[in-house]
Amino acid sequence: MSTVPDHYETLKRFLRLESTGGIILFAAAILAMLFKNSPAASWYADFLTLPVQVRAGDLDLNKPLVLWVNDGLMAVFFLLVGLEIKREVLAGHLAKLSSIVLPGIAALGGMLIPASIYVIANWGDPLSMNGWAIPTATDIAFSLGVLALFAARVPIALKIFLMTLAVLDDLGAIIVIALFYSGSLSWESLIAAMVLTIGLFTLNRIGVRRLAPYIWLGIFLWISVLKSGVHATLAGVILAFAIPLGDEDKPQESLLRFMIHELHPWVAFGILPLFAFLNAGIILADFNPSRLFNTVPIGIALGLMIGKPLGVVGFTWMAVRLGWASLPENVTWSHIVGVGFLCGIGFTMSLFLGSLAFQEAGIGYARADRIGIVLGSLVAGGIGYFILSRSLPRH
Repeated sequence: MSTVPDHYETLKRFLRLESTGGIILFAAAILAMLFKNSPAASWYADFLTLPVQVRAGDLDLNKPLVLWVNDGLMAVFFLLVGLEIKREVLAGHLAKLSSIVLPGIAALGGMLIPASIYVIANWGDPLSMNGWAIPTATDIAFSLGVLALFAARVPIALKIFLMTLAVLDDLGAIIVIALFYSGSLSWESLIAAMVLTIGLFTLNRIGVRRLAPYIWLGIFLWISVLKSGVHATLAGVILAFAIPLGDEDKPQESLLRFMIHELHPWVAFGILPLFAFLNAGIILADFNPSRLFNTVPIGIALGLMIGKPLGVVGFTWMAVRLGWASLPENVTWSHIVGVGFLCGIGFTMSLFLGSLAFQEAGIGYARADRIGIVLGSLVAGGIGYFILSRSLPRH
């Protein structure tokens, strides 16, 4: 009997973790807002800025807790994203070009249109233009979590379409971070990172299947990338692409699959909720006309509520109309519209991109982008839920 894993079983496990993680993410965000708007607000602020220092000889990493999470733990999140992308490309739903044409085109539209809307809303303000990528993101945990609320009513092809679109969206976010959100570069650290990267892929090439060498080189790679001016989370992606998949006839011996299996619960139930708790704290008094109609939250909210569904549905329609692809089995245009709105739930990834875009821009911009992210994500998710509740079969 073949031991090749059933991709649909892998998908089901993935959806269970992501949908449950979405609920915990939502609870963490609500908890952050409660702390931010209660007498414990000062404690919450002190927790965010709690200094954490790691020192070894001349190496001194001294950062507040929120940056250890955003630069450190989120590198583990991107490690998992990279591992999942590699698995899907080599042995999953992205292995065949025909399987990625439609969600790939939809993902492209879901990035271009929201970014364009944000740019139009903020044209002429160089500082606020830094946030153009914020509404391009999709929170895979939240979007799959909403879809999971409909249980067996959802066609498996629609779940695969959304999951593939979200994975490609994450890949797009990785490219955007690498190209547009790097600081001043340290060539010494970049050269060190390049040497370590070569070392990682050499381990893969010579057939090393033990985890420890990859982890040690990965840690030094993260430090080098952190010091280089390129965002440290990209070290997680580089490490992921170096991890060997192994023999598909022996999936139980695959280092890549082992790492996904071990990391996924920690990321879904630990790292992402902690990130949300530290980054989603918003003063509810900021939800007033003077703040809501600032061009930053307007551009983000419109990008998520209108740009995302318009881009996903419009580019999907174009691909089908031109004969480049066809709708998945048992999937209707109403389903595509509903999923297009679910892709407007940017939340975690949008908050992360916002922290990169406005980390040098001051407190006012940081508050404004969070207002737009929360408002746009809630409205887009609500509309998507309503459309799917009406269009999915009752039985």
